[in-house]
Formats: sequence, C-alpha cells, structure tokens
Amino acid sequence: MDVLIVGAGISGIGAARYLKTALPAKTFAILEARAASGGTWDLFRYPGIRSDSDLHTFGYEFKPWRDEEAIADAPRILDYLRETVTENDLDRHIRYHHRVVAASWSSGDARWTVEVERADTGERITLTCDWIFSASGYYRYDEGFTPSFAGRDSFAGRIVHPQHWPADLDYTGKQVVVIGSGATAVTIVPAMAGEAAHVTMLQRTPTYIMPVSKKDPVANALKKYFGPERGYAWTRRKNIAQQKAIWSFCRRFPKAARKIIRWVNARQLPAGFPVDEHFHPPYDPWDQRLCAVPDGDLFRAIRHGKASVVTDRIAGFTETGVRLESGRHLDADVIVTATGLNVQAFGGVPVTVDGTLVRLADTVAYKGMMLSGVPNFAYAIGYTNSSWTLKIGLLCEHFCRLLKHMDLQGYEVCRPEVADPAMPTRPFLDFGAGYIRRAVGQLPRQGDRMPWLTSMDYQSDVKLLRADDVTDRELHFS
Repeated sequence: MDVLIVGAGISGIGAARYLKTALPAKTFAILEARAASGGTWDLFRYPGIRSDSDLHTFGYEFKPWRDEEAIADAPRILDYLRETVTENDLDRHIRYHHRVVAASWSSGDARWTVEVERADTGERITLTCDWIFSASGYYRYDEGFTPSFAGRDSFAGRIVHPQHWPADLDYTGKQVVVIGSGATAVTIVPAMAGEAAHVTMLQRTPTYIMPVSKKDPVANALKKYFGPERGYAWTRRKNIAQQKAIWSFCRRFPKAARKIIRWVNARQLPAGFPVDEHFHPPYDPWDQRLCAVPDGDLFRAIRHGKASVVTDRIAGFTETGVRLESGRHLDADVIVTATGLNVQAFGGVPVTVDGTLVRLADTVAYKGMMLSGVPNFAYAIGYTNSSWTLKIGLLCEHFCRLLKHMDLQGYEVCRPEVADPAMPTRPFLDFGAGYIRRAVGQLPRQGDRMPWLTSMDYQSDVKLLRADDVTDRELHFS
C-alpha cells in the first residue's frame, strides 16, 4: 500500500479522510488492534466520561458538530466519529484486530515492512507500504498507571482503575474514594456522586479547576442563523481565539489568573470551604492542564454534600479504606485509582531503519510530525494547551501536501536530518503533568528553532503547516 495508518481513533479516522479527499488515488489501510473504532472514546467506560474541550474545536474542521451541547459525553463523540467513517466510506479501509508489532525500513527498497499480529486468531501477517502514519495516541491501552500502595491486598472492597472499568461494578449507596485530581477524577466524582452514598476525591496536590457551560449559547445561535456549516466555522474561530486568549493570559499574568480562578472556585463552593487547602495548586495555571467541569458539576456535588475533597498523602490501604499520613482514615467500599496513564509513543512498536533500532530519545521531532533520521514516517500528536484535534487537522493537511509534492517531483523518500548537530534540545512536550514527566526519557526531543520546535500554538501552525512550503533545507528528498 501507499500508506498504512496505525489506529482507528479520532486521529486515524481524520488522517484517512484527509488522505482519501486530497489524494484519492493513494491506496491505504487503517490498522486497528481492537475490535472497534473510536480509540479512547470506545476504550474508556467509566461513569461520566466526556470531553474536556469543546466539540467545535475538538471536532473535525470538515464535519460540523451539530449537537446543542459543546461539552459532550463519550457516546455522542463516538457517534460523531463513526458517522465520519460511514460518510467517507472508510469502513472498508479499516482492518480490525490488526496489532502492529514491528516496523522496519529498507533504504534499498524504499519501503516499510510492517509485521502485524491478528488479535483474534494469533496469525502473523506482513504488509509493506511507502509511508507509515502513526495515529496510535500517546498512552498504553492495555495498562493504566497505578502507584504501589502499601497494604493494597488487605483492602476488602473493590479497587478499579478508570481505564479498565468493570461493567458489573455496583456502587449504589456505597462509600467511594477516588484517588487523583486530574481530568478523569473530576469527571468521575460528580458522576458517581448521584448513586453512591458519598464520594471523596483524595488528592496529593490540588488542580486548577474551572466551571464551563455544557452548552455554548453563542455557538447555537450562530448555527441557527447561519446554518450548521457556517455557524460551526464561525464558532470554531471564536473558540480558537478564546482558548488562545485564556492560555496567554494565564501564562503572562499567572498571579492575576490564580486570583480569578480562586474567586470563581470560592463562589462555587459552600461558605467557609477551605478553598486554599483544596483548590490552590503550588504551580502556575497551565503548567499543567487546567481541568474543566461542565456546569460546575463537581462543585455542585460538594455543595450538596454528596462529595468532598481531601488533600493528603496516602500512608497505605487498610481492610476498610485508606490510611493517610496525617493519621486520618477514609472509609471506603470502593477505591478508584484515577492516577493517570502510562505514556507510550507510537504504540510501543519497535522501529528499525536499515537494521538499526530507532531509539526515540535520540531523535528530534521535525515540525511536530516526523522524526530525524526516520524516512517516510509521520505521526499525529495534538495540543496539550488546547483542543487536541486542532493540530491533527493541520498535520494531516501538511502530510497530504507533502505526498503530493513528492509525487509531482518523482521522489520516493523524504527524511528529516538535523543540520546543526550542536543544536540544543529539550523534552518533546514542555508539560508538567506526571504522566509526561514519568516518560520524558522515552520520548523524542525537540530543538530550539524551527522546524525542530514542537509548536503548541494554532496560529503558528497554520502558517507552518498550511501556508508555508512543505520543502525545507533540513528535509531531504531522494
């Protein structure tokens, strides 16, 4: 085939649609290890799972989000993704139960050989392609991150990780402790609070949390008066600008941003609530991702006494709950370890170039979509400070333009190479989240100048990936 896309999640589906539209003569397949499309939105089944970005920017540029609710739950997002598959006749290109186990490049053949294992039969098959487009996300699907907790085996109740939510878990009328304070925890706590006797969010460090409206009245008005396509386009522009303005304000004026967030939190919480103890992080806004709670559902659960927050460190589990370093004990029938993900680049697939194993930490990211020294290999990594998919669309456009340029010039191979071996490098993602810090040594690096910077700014990427030429003196064609 011309292109093998790895992963049938939001990035892989988008890449396939762009490829089919821009280069209809190209042959391609989407390899999906699981039995269904949708990626994250099909994998996770925990209560309340939803987006933490608005769907007018998290959705595809080419497909309007028509639902009234801008912050949507997983089933609606999954319907949207599968509609995209059907509308673009992508079903016949998806090969389910196809798990990529290795990829090797031969310069002599100018081709990738991809080893695939059938997850349903165990059969091993080999595919060849000119290009690999990795859309497999950034974390391990088979295993979430759970720290080691002393006394874990002594706990008499159930311990669950959100990544592997058991369908038979009944928490009605039970005491629940959710360990964590990130996006997953702040989603699960209010969702479980409706049926549980009480839910406690146990956090080691507070997180910045802001209420957002589920519905965007401006977006719905624009769609009503200008139609779904034009209304969606205008809403998308508005929200891109809004996201950039909020992020820029927080980074430029962190003290003012702290005060505003604290003021909003205090208004949402009961009178006398210890805001500074539980909602005042030791870092600046957007050093880590700011969590959004639709219609303030987490704060509402706290106000109604259905949920509470405890900021402390865990000394260990007991038979009946969690013992804290302060000496306090939290009773629990169910413990949810919302402790994060295990980062895994490119699905953990070993990649070799002419027989030499590629060590990711030795590579430098080119335009945030290719790797130095690795030919005909592209990948999809979105924004950490904005909607993930905003960048994916631009990357896919640029990828298609690159392939079109190579066809017109008669090229078969392109390979990024760093011209200045003394160029300083830094981590691929300048982000303080724990799951990124744990894996930073296993990820590519980025440089201190274009095209080796991994941009997190949409407008900069519009220029780099959409407006600028695909050629570059550090991208070598043959």
